[in-house]
Amino acid sequence: MTDDSKQEITAKINTAELVQAWEEKAQKARRIKLVTALGARTDLGRIRENNEDKFEFYMPEDEETLARKGWFFAVADGMGGHSAGQIASELALKTTISSYYSDDSPIVEESLRAAIAKANALIFDTSRAVLERSGMGTTITALVLRGDEAFVAQVGDSRCYLMRNGRLTQITEDHSWVNEQVKRGGLSREEAECSPFKNVITRSLGTSPTVEVDLFTQDIMPGDVFLLCSDGLSGELSDDEIRDVLAGECASVAAWKLVDRALENGGHDNVTTLVVAIKDIIRPKKKRRFCLLCG
Repeated sequence: MTDDSKQEITAKINTAELVQAWEEKAQKARRIKLVTALGARTDLGRIRENNEDKFEFYMPEDEETLARKGWFFAVADGMGGHSAGQIASELALKTTISSYYSDDSPIVEESLRAAIAKANALIFDTSRAVLERSGMGTTITALVLRGDEAFVAQVGDSRCYLMRNGRLTQITEDHSWVNEQVKRGGLSREEAECSPFKNVITRSLGTSPTVEVDLFTQDIMPGDVFLLCSDGLSGELSDDEIRDVLAGECASVAAWKLVDRALENGGHDNVTTLVVAIKDIIRPKKKRRFCLLCG
């Protein structure tokens, strides 16, 4: 995670001062225009019989919605038999996007957390109500761009990367058994990559009545490139390989080439990429004062 990003876990208290601060952020965002390029691709892989990955994005153009809620991008990686994982990932993204934009609050972090909590509850209830859906769940990694800020929400081991000035940084932290062992010193990074338990995740949507959502904030700059991906990509490519593709290609071509590389390296899982490149950030021009004496 970069130095200027922050992780937010605990719920916020809606004080008048907090609401006012976020209203001011929304007003600031209203005066900023982002110029972006987008690329996305999902693939079955070489082993799986169905694709439980899914990506979605929602990019409103009306000024009020854009200022308060921004643009939304997300990837989900479902799990469960009888196509239940595919249903879980679809429910997660549809419900999260709908709930996020139906909430008029300018407090992005709270809206994201509440929307994902609603998706979690729906998937959990569905898995209990329908026998064939029992035990289904999904990851979710969501990115919101509003003004000159990025907000990332995470549950599971799908990832969000940021490439800035040629350097690739993983913003999110995997909710996986091997990552927990690495943090405790029980495994090295090299051992974790080879572990037979590397696909075991410790947090997901739909497997319990409530879910804890990791939230991160990040200032954005022209030239930044965000990558959202399922573990079908990160499990097949090193960070250096991912960086090289992102650095050498436009967003659309990069999304396709990353998937191609994952397939070439084995394609043991579904593979999904969503690339968002910040081409420019257009800010309001400062008014120039005219002096009668100076001209």
